[in-house]
Amino acid sequence: MLSRQDNELLTRTGSDTAMGAYFRRFWQPVLLSRELPEPDGPPKRVQVMGESLLAFRDSNGRVGLVEPRCPHRGADLYFGRNGECGLRCVFHGWKFDVDGKCLEIPTLPQDSDFRDKVSIKAYPTREFGEFVWAYMGPADRMPELPHLEFALLPSSHRYVSKKLQECNWAQSVEGGIDTAHFSFLHMVVPQAASQAETFMKGAAMGDQAVKNDRVRWVRDDPMPRFEVVQHDAGLLIGAARKADNDELYWRITQFLVPNHSFAPAAFPGEIHYGQTWVPIDDTSCWIYTYAWHPERPLTQAERQQMANGHGVHAQVDDNFVPLRNRSNEDLIDREDQRHRSYSGIQGVSEQDAAVQDSQGLIHDRTREILGPTDLAIMRFRRLMLEGAKGVLDGREPPEASHPEAYTVRAGGWVAHAGKKLAEVMTERFGDPLGDANALYRPAAPRRRGQAAGA
Repeated sequence: MLSRQDNELLTRTGSDTAMGAYFRRFWQPVLLSRELPEPDGPPKRVQVMGESLLAFRDSNGRVGLVEPRCPHRGADLYFGRNGECGLRCVFHGWKFDVDGKCLEIPTLPQDSDFRDKVSIKAYPTREFGEFVWAYMGPADRMPELPHLEFALLPSSHRYVSKKLQECNWAQSVEGGIDTAHFSFLHMVVPQAASQAETFMKGAAMGDQAVKNDRVRWVRDDPMPRFEVVQHDAGLLIGAARKADNDELYWRITQFLVPNHSFAPAAFPGEIHYGQTWVPIDDTSCWIYTYAWHPERPLTQAERQQMANGHGVHAQVDDNFVPLRNRSNEDLIDREDQRHRSYSGIQGVSEQDAAVQDSQGLIHDRTREILGPTDLAIMRFRRLMLEGAKGVLDGREPPEASHPEAYTVRAGGWVAHAGKKLAEVMTERFGDPLGDANALYRPAAPRRRGQAAGA
């Protein structure tokens, strides 16, 4: 369990909080690029970590992320006219560019230099992997974007989406990196096991598919043994279950600070999945979801499957709100729960969301009773609290200066029971940390990791 003070520190990300300052040392996704589909299109309201902002794409295709109030009389720039490389307030015509600089004040003489003294808050943005990213921290501390593999690939190799989560960011992340729950929450009764296998195999099996009985292994062993390794970008999390004979089935997750995670399902030849949690405020967040295949383009059938809510993706409405959500009790079907699925809720993403929401808007960690299968959760909390407290003490997060450390992989593997996680990773990925940099930058250095105990 956590103390009440540490629970507050972990969950609060406003601009005046330690965790908020920590998050702001890293680039954050704030929109899908397709939410701003054309230059000079309508602006879009955005809320990130409690800050109300406005996004727009200018005539040159650049994205601005600015405060929404005109400094003249406080009119909302959401109603402004976007054109000729700036957003113009409809009240009195004051105009601002993507950097927040005032371009025109029509109510003053043309030779007045007053506009040079006027600006609005604007955050730097970049487009990467079909997301719009923003940096909201100190200008002199701005790092590179994290080199996440899905974003380094051609767009044909990936699919991206987002969905609303109606609880605090941290408990949703904890659900994402907790692989022990697969023995229960996502499980089905034996006669329906073939349907579970579809998800567990990543939905995209080619000729390289590894034949195994991973659903049975997960169902039959609810006590995976965890091994956690800290590296330059976060945590490598291995969970080993009994397989057949003298082998173990490993499900290996990557958590990358402050808020990215790669799912543990993919075997060779399968699709990889990942998520990034971005707080809207302290009781809700956007989950930016992505799937990618390192070796080939995704097929149209695979894309359609994801659009229909496969894997980490969810079925959502036009506002990215899941069709099964807190307001309708996730459309739980008690008959389905009795006869087919463990939860009675359709969709892996929706099953995760339902139990995470059920913990409350902000989970009270002072009342928990944790056990051996919660090792990854404990290590996540320790890492995040140390990072936030470090910023308070004037120490910058070292992970932000290692963008190349984010080019790692996660996934599943079957190995002899005597092997440690580093050996399994080397066998599966050719590197003890799952480093994939050699595929993109052959000269990239390898990184060191230190095994962590319970």
